[in-house]
Amino acid sequence: MVLDKDIIRRSGQGKRSHERRSKILFSLAMVIVVVAAFVIGFAVRGNVQLMTSLGFISSEEADAKNPGTTVTGNTYDSISARVAEVEGILQTQSVDTYNLEAATTNLLTDFVKVVDDSYARYFTPAQYALYKQESSTSSPAGIGVLFAEYNGRVYAADVFEGSSANVSGVVEGDIVVAIDGERSDTWTASSVANMLARDEGSQVVITWLRVPFLDSDVGDEFTTTLYCTNVSKQNVTYSLENRVGYIRVSQFTYDSADLVAAAIRELDAQDAAAYVLDLRDCPGGYLTQAVDIASLFMPSGMVVQIQTKNATSNKSVSGNVLTEKPLAVIVNGNTAAAAEVLAAALKDSNRATIIGTTTLGKGSVQVVRELSFGGAVRYTAAYYLSPLGHGISNEGISPTIYVNDTGDDQQKSIALETALSLS
Repeated sequence: MVLDKDIIRRSGQGKRSHERRSKILFSLAMVIVVVAAFVIGFAVRGNVQLMTSLGFISSEEADAKNPGTTVTGNTYDSISARVAEVEGILQTQSVDTYNLEAATTNLLTDFVKVVDDSYARYFTPAQYALYKQESSTSSPAGIGVLFAEYNGRVYAADVFEGSSANVSGVVEGDIVVAIDGERSDTWTASSVANMLARDEGSQVVITWLRVPFLDSDVGDEFTTTLYCTNVSKQNVTYSLENRVGYIRVSQFTYDSADLVAAAIRELDAQDAAAYVLDLRDCPGGYLTQAVDIASLFMPSGMVVQIQTKNATSNKSVSGNVLTEKPLAVIVNGNTAAAAEVLAAALKDSNRATIIGTTTLGKGSVQVVRELSFGGAVRYTAAYYLSPLGHGISNEGISPTIYVNDTGDDQQKSIALETALSLS
């Protein structure tokens, strides 16, 4: 009797164990089915033909997928494919129409804003026509201001002494906000200069933003009424000061290297014992001129590395050195682009002592490419690197001797003293 009860008890435990195993196997089977269904669903959901045959998408919906487009790629990683899909739906199903030119302008203007390139711009055909009206590189832009660009802003790189802008209180670093009430986020230095290249005596109202530094978004706006004149300024000036040849370059134009060379010859004739090259507030200009000016002081070596998307090239001095006398270079926060390239080359080669404050950090090359349907797009095509491979963009060139601008031109005084002490 006891034996029978024991057998019954073991039989019941075995049955419960079997039921538990069945439940576990069933649960595993369900998990496998769900995973398989998910994988199959993911695989076929992009297959419009298969999904249509299975009844999940109507034939009308399938036909609306990028109808008649030649866009390559897919909507997972292509902005053009996404736009084409929306355009296809609107063209085949929407009862309304749209203006192609307005849509193009709005779409491309907003698109370049999200590109990680502060210099990227889309130009409409009208804007591009204005851009192509090249002003003279030495043009005072009518109001006595030399304009430059930094991070998508147009600012006063130099204000000419005695000009209408100078008399009205405009200073280096003031950013253009509006011209005659018109505000724009697609201006370039060239287009602003062209807008202000007016007849003698013409009046223009410009709103400016004064910021503590060019990267700042906080500042004070003020408006000036200026009169266009034919005020001009020499790009290269020089003098002999206490046996030191002082040369200032305000912009790298097509003939700046020739003018610097002429200055060196004249100052050498006056027995200059050393040199100071002043690049403060110089917005740069032609890279070729930076290389040629470096060649006047450097007997050999690389001037700059140019890093593009697919390669890195370099430019070296020409071998036409004019002087190997001691050299000091003055820079500040508005020294930019090709002027920074020159300062970096003279610093990396140990040819010069750099004095002042860190430069702007605009070490990049912009290209404007005309579009087949009109207008153009501007983008950054290359970065400048110093001869030792140091980046310039957003970094700038740090001085050997840091001297803040105190208003009494201590930077120049210390540069003159440093150059003379090395002679």
